[in-house]
Amino acid sequence: MDPAQFLTASGVIIVAGKGGVGKTAVTAALAVGASSVGLRTLVIEVEGKAGMAAMFQSGGLSYDDQVLVHAAAQHAGVTARTITPDDALLDYLADRGLKRISNRLVSTGLLDLVSTAIPGIRDILVLGKVKQIERSGEFDLVLLDAPAAGHAISFLKSASGLVDAVKVGPINTQAADVLELLTDPGRCRVMLVTVPEETPVNELVETAYSLEDQVGVALGPVVVNGVYPDLPGLATDPAAAATEVGITLTDADADLLARSSTFRSIRTSLQEAQLDRMAEQLPLDQLHLPFLFTTDLDRDDLEHLASLLIRRIEDIPDMVST
Repeated sequence: MDPAQFLTASGVIIVAGKGGVGKTAVTAALAVGASSVGLRTLVIEVEGKAGMAAMFQSGGLSYDDQVLVHAAAQHAGVTARTITPDDALLDYLADRGLKRISNRLVSTGLLDLVSTAIPGIRDILVLGKVKQIERSGEFDLVLLDAPAAGHAISFLKSASGLVDAVKVGPINTQAADVLELLTDPGRCRVMLVTVPEETPVNELVETAYSLEDQVGVALGPVVVNGVYPDLPGLATDPAAAATEVGITLTDADADLLARSSTFRSIRTSLQEAQLDRMAEQLPLDQLHLPFLFTTDLDRDDLEHLASLLIRRIEDIPDMVST
């Protein structure tokens, strides 16, 4: 499949997953990959974390656009920003000539009072801004680094909840517009991220069905992070292998290598079982990314992961069913 065609099948891709599975890293790698195939890409961060900017060796993100990858021969460019409910509200009211009122609403803490009285209003403010950006056509692709899986469901359900709870007025209009975006597969998809372990896979499957049933959003392929690649020769006796190449191992070294091989074999077997189980329970394509033995990803790591993601997308035979 053509990666550019795949990535622009929906103008907005929401990347979601359980905390700790590398969701932000996958979002960053997707952004770099999209840029590398000629797509002007915007990354939106909604939790105020510094991880995204750090991967690009950049300062912290703000409400204003910040260039993370400059447009050049090999890239169309990656821009990023963070969106908070307060900033989104200021923008919304300023567009309607109510800037003085909006400043007072935020500075006095009335937004907190309103959000308590109207559950979901904060999420609608953020998603409403995402919708506005999508409609502007300024970017070929908008990537939203969503909250962790548990909050992601309530975050995306906020629109349908408010449409039901508030029948008229600007809140209803905004919620209806957001719901229209979320339920249109030509405009929005969710890509879930997990690692090949039992609990994250369980949560991913549950989240996938909840998003389809309760939100009505289309799902793209699952990105499986931290997959150990197959290593040939793990079953070979270390002492025998060393002898073949003219090396003599001490008993301690041979024992350590044998135990390491056993551990890796067991770990690979366990992950394969989880990947097979996920494939049985969730009929979505899987895009596998390798385990990187580092705690801090840098730009070179992102370029590596991005190139792998593009290759995995090329291997998808047909457009993902929506």
